[in-house]
Parts: sequence; C-alpha cells; structure tokens
Amino acid sequence: MAERRRHRALPAEPELGAPSWFGGHVLPPAPSSAAVAWSLRQQGDPGGFGRLWRSLMSARLLVALAVLGLQYGALQLSPPGQPGWVFVVILAYLALTAAERLLMQPPAARQPFDAQWLATVGVDLMFIAFLLVRQSGSIHYGPLLALPVLMAAMLCSRTLALGTAVLAVLLLLADAVVGVRAAASAGSTDLVQAGLLAAGLLALAWFTNTLALRLTREQHQVERSRAEARMQALVNNLVIEAMADGVLVVDSGGTVRAANPAAHRLLGSDREVTPSVFSLNDHPAWEPLAELVRRALGEEAIDAAEVTLHHEERHANTLRVRTERTPSMGEGDPQLCVMFLQDQHEMQARLHTEKLAAMGRMSAAVAHEFRNPLAAISQANALLDEELQEPAQRRLTAMVRQNAERLAHIVDDVLDVARMQGQAAGGQAVTLDDEVGLVCDEWAAQHGIQARLQVRLGMPGQRVQFDREHLRRVLVNLLDNALRYASENSGAIEVATQAIRHGPALLLVWSDGVPLEPLVERHMFEPFFSSESRSSGLGLFICRELCERQGASIAHERTVRERAGGLVEGNEFFLHLRRVPSGQTVWGLEELVKT
Repeated sequence: MAERRRHRALPAEPELGAPSWFGGHVLPPAPSSAAVAWSLRQQGDPGGFGRLWRSLMSARLLVALAVLGLQYGALQLSPPGQPGWVFVVILAYLALTAAERLLMQPPAARQPFDAQWLATVGVDLMFIAFLLVRQSGSIHYGPLLALPVLMAAMLCSRTLALGTAVLAVLLLLADAVVGVRAAASAGSTDLVQAGLLAAGLLALAWFTNTLALRLTREQHQVERSRAEARMQALVNNLVIEAMADGVLVVDSGGTVRAANPAAHRLLGSDREVTPSVFSLNDHPAWEPLAELVRRALGEEAIDAAEVTLHHEERHANTLRVRTERTPSMGEGDPQLCVMFLQDQHEMQARLHTEKLAAMGRMSAAVAHEFRNPLAAISQANALLDEELQEPAQRRLTAMVRQNAERLAHIVDDVLDVARMQGQAAGGQAVTLDDEVGLVCDEWAAQHGIQARLQVRLGMPGQRVQFDREHLRRVLVNLLDNALRYASENSGAIEVATQAIRHGPALLLVWSDGVPLEPLVERHMFEPFFSSESRSSGLGLFICRELCERQGASIAHERTVRERAGGLVEGNEFFLHLRRVPSGQTVWGLEELVKT
C-alpha cells in the first residue's frame, strides 16, 4: 500500500469528547481579583454572559410593564389618581427599557460592564426614586430596588456593586424620614421597615457579588483544567498519528474505535474509504487480530505475539502485536483493548540499518585496496600466459584468470553498494509493462529459454516511479536467481504485473524451485549471505537497496501456481512499485541534465 504522509496540519479545535485522535484548546488567562465579571465574558465566550444580560434586560422591561399596570389600576380604583405627566414618565421608562433590550448589545469580551451602569442601573435607581416620591395609596415600590442592586452585584465590580447598594439604602431611608404620608407613629414603623429592607439590600449585594466571584474563579479553574487536558490530548494524539507502529483501540465486540494511519497501512485498508469506526470481523484477513482481542480481554494482556494477515489481492504480511487493557472506569463502562502493531519486515530492516552502513563503509575501503593488487595479478597472469606453451601450465593461468575475474566482479558489487548508499533517489518514470516485456525478451533470447519463461502483463500503459536501468538490473538479477533453481519444465519461470486496488503496482517473478531453507529465507536480503560458495551474496541485497531508493519494496513468499492441470509450489519475489498518475510528469536526473 502506498506510503501516506506522516506530517499533518494541526486540526481545528473539536468539541470535548469528539471521536477523534485530536483535541485541544488555547489556555485561558487567569481571572483578575480586582474586578468581578461574569466568567464566560472574561474567557472570550459571550454566550453565557449574553444570556444573563438579556435576562436582566427582560426583567427590567417586565418591571416597567408591571408598574404601568399598577398605576393604571390605581387610577381606575381611586380617582382622580395621578396626574398625566406621571404616566408620561412611566411610558418613557418603558420605551427606554424596550429599546435597550432590543438595540443594546452586551459588552464584548474583557470589556467591563461599568461603562453601561448609568444607562441601566443608574436609570433604574432614578425611576424607582421617582416612584417612591410620587407613590399613592398602599403601593410601596421599595422592593423594586432589589433588581438594580442584583444587576450591579452580578455584572459590575465589587466597589460599584456596594456603591449601588448604598445608593438604594439612602433612597429608602430618605423616603422613610422625609415622607409625610402618615402620622408620627406610622413614620416610625416605616423607618424600621426601611432599615430592614436596606440591610437586606446590602446583604444581597455582598452575597451575590461574593458568589459571582467564587463562580468566576471556579469557572476559570474548570476551563483551565479542560484546556490543559485538551492540550495534553493534542500532544498525545499527534504523537500517535506520527508513529511508525500501528495503534488500534478495540472493544470486546471487535469494533475498532480508533486507528492511526500506520494501523490502516498495516491492516491493508484505505483510510479514505474505510469508516472511522469499523469491525475486525469485516475482513477475513483480520480474524487473527480479533482472536487476540478476545484473548487479551478474557485472560491477560499479551506481551508479544506474531500474526500473519492473509489478504486476497495482496501478499501476506507478518505483524508483531502487543496488547494492553484499559482499566474499567465503573460499572457498565466497556473495557477496551489497545493493540500495538509492528511490521516485522520494517523492524528487521531498522535492526540491520546501522550494521549495514558500517559494513558498507568497511567493504568499500577494502574493495578499493583490492583493486590495485588484483589488477597487477591479472596483468602479470596475462603476460605469463603469452610466454607459456605447455597445456598444463596454460590451464593454471586460466584458473588464475577466472578467479581474478571473479574477485573483480565481487569488488564491483561491493563498490556498487557503496555508491548506492551515497546517491539520492531518482524520480524517473517508466511504463511498467513495456519495460518488463523488453527485458524479459532480451534475457530469454540471451539464455535460449523462451519456452521456460512465461510473461503475463496486466497493467498496459501504467507508469511507475523507478529508474529504467535500476529496474532492468533488479529484474535481471531476479531472473538469474529463478533460472538457477527452476526446473526444465515449460513455464517454470513466470513474470507478471498486476494492480492492487487502491494500492501500488505489483511486479512478480516466480519459479518452481524447491523451498528455501529457513535460515536462507531469513537472511536472503542481507549482504554477503549466500547458500552457494561461489556467490558474493550481494545480488538480492543490491535489489533491495535499489527498490528502497525508489520508494518501492521487495519481499519473498512461497506461493502456488496452476501448471498442466495441477498446482505447483514455487518461490515468488514481488515488488511493490509506486504508481505515477496519468498526466503527471516525473523528472529524472538525466532529463534534468538535458534540460
């Protein structure tokens, strides 16, 4: 499967609990102890503060309507009642509260409410003072002072809130002392009631303001904790997304709750078409993983296990799996299994990388030192061969020449490996079927085995990213190996190309040779390892190096082919090649030099 990009742009901030690997939020600033403002407004989220502000503005409008109704009722029950200009004042207040409710907007984030105090709380205090002066009958408007005091305590600073409460108290005391509505005994009762109401207003302002401050601090603490948790989740999930190892979160029913890109690649699923939540029971190749989940949740966590996933249209891949169980958070909360997947091929390649680099540097140095003495031996042997006449002596010089040529070939292979490690990957594109067909025809004609070679080309016109000479060298090397172990039967060697749906192009080289020994199969792609004494052991290693430089991969598998009405087992080498989309131009080094 084509390798996906590991670097991803930072995602937008999701809601808490969203089904995603990502999460995060910008840390909010600490609240200021100098002013008490609604916490949502301080954090830049005016939604909660806006609802509170609109509720208080609606309450002022309802108070204005209630006062208008009470005055109108008093006029009907006890004529002649209030003069007409009193109704004008009440209607003006009603119009003002309605306009403020409809047109005025709550303060923006981090903007104090103190600037709007005069237009709202101040107007309310003056209107209630007017009602206290002009009140008639048994209606007492003193309790209405609780609304502006409550508004100031919730929205303003502590100083302004207590100042508003003091102004309300002064209005009540002034109305009780200066009022001439009753006799001296009745005035004493009014004074006591006014004092109790004033004390209640002061207590209301202090308690509400203190409660608002505490709620503000607690809200900021909650938001800071949420932001830190989201930031930690963001960091963790970015690490998971960039991991080379696959991570799966699976429940007891085999449903995959989350999977990183590496897990999709190892499972052989396309992340673009696979849903975010899928089941391990959806694909027969995933059944070993589903069985591991059942074992891990039913018994103990599995430290290490090797499973092989057999796909229908691509070759099997072996994974090393480790599992962990999440702790149960409470009754009814499902326990999850976290699976860590490692590709055995990639793991082995990482283990050998450092060793191969050191070996390559040493081998290149030794090969350079061998060249000069080897050249001298070859020249001296050629001069000696010209002087000798005896057949036995000439046979000796022929043996020297053959072994010198063999050593020269080994030196060239070693130097080729050293050169490949220092070169950058090419970007040339070739038409796969055309190039494979041409190489196979030339190779079959050279060895005279046209009947033993069968070619099946299934990707006409498909271009892949691979250097032409490197592809030729890899294919010829694989064909030489196949010829060395294949039988004399017709169709003993097969070369095929085919496409993998939503995946790379596939180049196959199969032969009906005997099974490889486990030791040979395990180390066949390592340098200087060979089952034959006269081989340098660099052929398959060079093939792998060339493939990796082109973003391709090579592997071996024992497979079955149908031959003469029966099934024949054989050794198959397959290459995963990167496709080049139609219409896209890939420039190689030679083309860039020419331009």
